[in-house]
Amino acid sequence: MRADLPTGTVTFLFTDVEGSTRRLDQLGDAAYADALAEHDRLISSVCAAGGGVVVDTEGDAFFVAFTTASDALLAARTIQEELAAGPLQVRIGLHTGVPLVTEAGYVGMDVHRAARIAGAAHGGQIVFSTERARLSRRR
Repeated sequence: MRADLPTGTVTFLFTDVEGSTRRLDQLGDAAYADALAEHDRLISSVCAAGGGVVVDTEGDAFFVAFTTASDALLAARTIQEELAAGPLQVRIGLHTGVPLVTEAGYVGMDVHRAARIAGAAHGGQIVFSTERARLSRRR
């Protein structure tokens, strides 16, 4: 098991660049590579500063785990604010649950829900589950 992954109740943050193929075509390879490097640096640093652990990345997508819903939401808001004026817009989904932690990482329906919630968002949006919203109101 990865020792750095939060256990118990965890809030997942998934990001994905909206329209990445279209943006690559518009910007060209070099400019897109620069924009993507800045995107990666920003998301990594914002999440780390908020206590998030990057679970995985794939292409232009991030999967990050936080021990608190409020830290995940603050990171999501900061990411959206910082990327708003740039060439890449991201969709972000948040979901809180109690996943199984294995040698391979997180497993369970909560991981799938978080990914689907992110997929429902549009660039510049943060979408979260009712479970995440309920937990946020208790704080």
